[in-house]
Amino acid sequence: MVGAQPVLIDFAASIFERRTYDAGNGSVLRRDVDRRSAGSRLHRLTFGGNPVAVANGRRFIDLLKRESGRPVVLVIGGGSIGAGADELYNDDGIELVGTDAYASPHTVLVADAHSLPFDDGVFDGVWVQAVLEHVLEPAIVVAELHRVLRPEGLVYAETPFMQQVHEQAYDFSRFTQSGHRWLFRRFSEVSAGPVAGAGVALAWSIRYFSRALGAGNKLSRLIVLPFFWIRFLDAFGRGRAAADAAGGLFFLGRRSDEAMHPQAMTKYYDRQE
Repeated sequence: MVGAQPVLIDFAASIFERRTYDAGNGSVLRRDVDRRSAGSRLHRLTFGGNPVAVANGRRFIDLLKRESGRPVVLVIGGGSIGAGADELYNDDGIELVGTDAYASPHTVLVADAHSLPFDDGVFDGVWVQAVLEHVLEPAIVVAELHRVLRPEGLVYAETPFMQQVHEQAYDFSRFTQSGHRWLFRRFSEVSAGPVAGAGVALAWSIRYFSRALGAGNKLSRLIVLPFFWIRFLDAFGRGRAAADAAGGLFFLGRRSDEAMHPQAMTKYYDRQE
């Protein structure tokens, strides 16, 4: 237990160690759960908000409520509220089950997403935002999401593409739009596309270029700040070229009993234009 929250992790098969939960909330890194620190505010000023998640969240909620009077949604990586996800948390008509690898006011239990402690088909939706880059086996995690969703249940995912390491030792993978689609091959696509565009990706590169030259974490935040305006150019990005240079990508889909065929992937890329 961490406070009143159960820690439901098989430590023999997890990257997380039992001793991490002996004191505190179990986080292996310092967390600004409410995103109110100076670093978090500088980050928002430089990289902006997430209007894509706001719009997709509204669509996600609307689709859920068409099919269920009070949908139950599992949030993976819900230790802090994801950028643009506030509406999901503020909707009293949705029952949220927040999980993460650490306990916070936004979670009800601690779990490793590779082995979710839930029965099959119990959720109407799953929200997994900025998480899949931090798991060792993304395909296993997505299979778990598929398992715990009801038939035709909804999944919303955001995962980085052109973004540098941001969780130290707990950052493992990146995906192109096609790679992201293949990861969710057992889901039918409702919509997909860039979350952060090439401008945001360029700003991240400027920050991490300065870090590579020895500027350090705090100074690099200040060095990139004058380039905040670059992100506004993302509004002009279009089609496949925008996806090929995106900072991150989203996928909104439905659980399906059929998987995409490998030969469909080249056609999927061509349709992005």
